[in-house]
Amino acid sequence: MVLKNYRKLFIDQLAPFFDSQESESIFYITLKKLQGYSRVDLALNPDLVLSEKEFLSWDLVLQQLKLQKPIQYILGETEFFELCFEVNEHTLIPRPETEELVRLIIDKNKNNIQNIKILDIGTGSGCIAIALAKNLPNAQVFAYDISEKTLAVAGRNAKRNNLAVTFIQGDILTETTLKNKFDIIVSNPPYVRNLEKSEIKPNVLEYEPHIALFVEDDDALLFFRKITKLALENLSKNGQLYFEINQYLGKETLKLVKDFGFKNAILKKDMYEQDRIIFATL
Repeated sequence: MVLKNYRKLFIDQLAPFFDSQESESIFYITLKKLQGYSRVDLALNPDLVLSEKEFLSWDLVLQQLKLQKPIQYILGETEFFELCFEVNEHTLIPRPETEELVRLIIDKNKNNIQNIKILDIGTGSGCIAIALAKNLPNAQVFAYDISEKTLAVAGRNAKRNNLAVTFIQGDILTETTLKNKFDIIVSNPPYVRNLEKSEIKPNVLEYEPHIALFVEDDDALLFFRKITKLALENLSKNGQLYFEINQYLGKETLKLVKDFGFKNAILKKDMYEQDRIIFATL
């Protein structure tokens, strides 16, 4: 089959599950992974033909997409901050909003010539920690997570991107101290309430790890409270605290951080105009 014709079939088959823009984006992500071609390559070579083996590979992807499995899990990788990351059922898929969080940290620290220590709590795939290690060469980066399987993925991601990150396994909710001083603590912890599950798309709800997504309705700020308390005790003078947060609980989370004594606490909106990031200094 001619690849440009298969493109239309692929997008049409996904119409019940994704809008046309998302389906097209998924097509070109798959094109790069399976064929090594870009959108421009396909435009310049409109008569490219899929072999039978190639067609079967595409069809396997398409059938899994119809089950609403995320394309990142199907292909086993995704891009974040211009770096390539392995992802699987043990890790969340990095989001564009999280890139905004990383960009903020880099912008505020890129001119810092001093050696700084950074801790990423709940690292998942390691995307935050590894992107910071890449873009802040004076930083010593640590990454913390409860799951051994998740940390194994994060470790492989650091290695594939040739970056040094120290990984630590533990349950942050039971920690009494971080046993070290850090200049920056950042976290994208679980923050989606169970009552918000109805808003979550099936490709997230059915495939991404719930332990990294959800919190109980009656204590939705559990992780923010614990991490802020630890940050209060383990940040250096003028240390920085960064959170990605639940967009519905922006004011409540900001108040929590301020109540712990952090100054200059700021609530920032993401590209979708949702409350998404808190930045504060000690």
